[in-house]
Amino acid sequence: MLWLKAFHIIFVVTWFAGLFYLPRLFVYHAQTTDTGGRERFVTMERKLYVIMTIGGVMALLFGAALVALNPDWLGYNWLRAKLLLVAGLVGFHIYCRRLMSELARGEARSQTWYRWFNELPALALLGIVILVVVKPSF
Repeated sequence: MLWLKAFHIIFVVTWFAGLFYLPRLFVYHAQTTDTGGRERFVTMERKLYVIMTIGGVMALLFGAALVALNPDWLGYNWLRAKLLLVAGLVGFHIYCRRLMSELARGEARSQTWYRWFNELPALALLGIVILVVVKPSF
């Protein structure tokens, strides 16, 4: 079980690295005006998305394995809340793909919008870590 937990944490870190960096790339992409720079960001975003998708899928698989070995955990509200936040992150991850497509077509939103969007994974991480470490009873 400790091996599963270790690999779950490793892949969560990998996934969050991408969740933090990809929206930051969107900010820089939106600021770029030259064709070469825009093409470079499209390539960087695509490659990062593949890596973070692998990290996310593996984090979910190892997390599911941990719950499968400890099904009684599903009775705890802290885990249910964590899973709700994780579901939100999956939605965020998928939405990033849509934003990548928009940027690749030259349909950039404002830099300010991307800057605010960039903060959402940090809020989810804050909630997830508190729920897992503190395990509040509610």
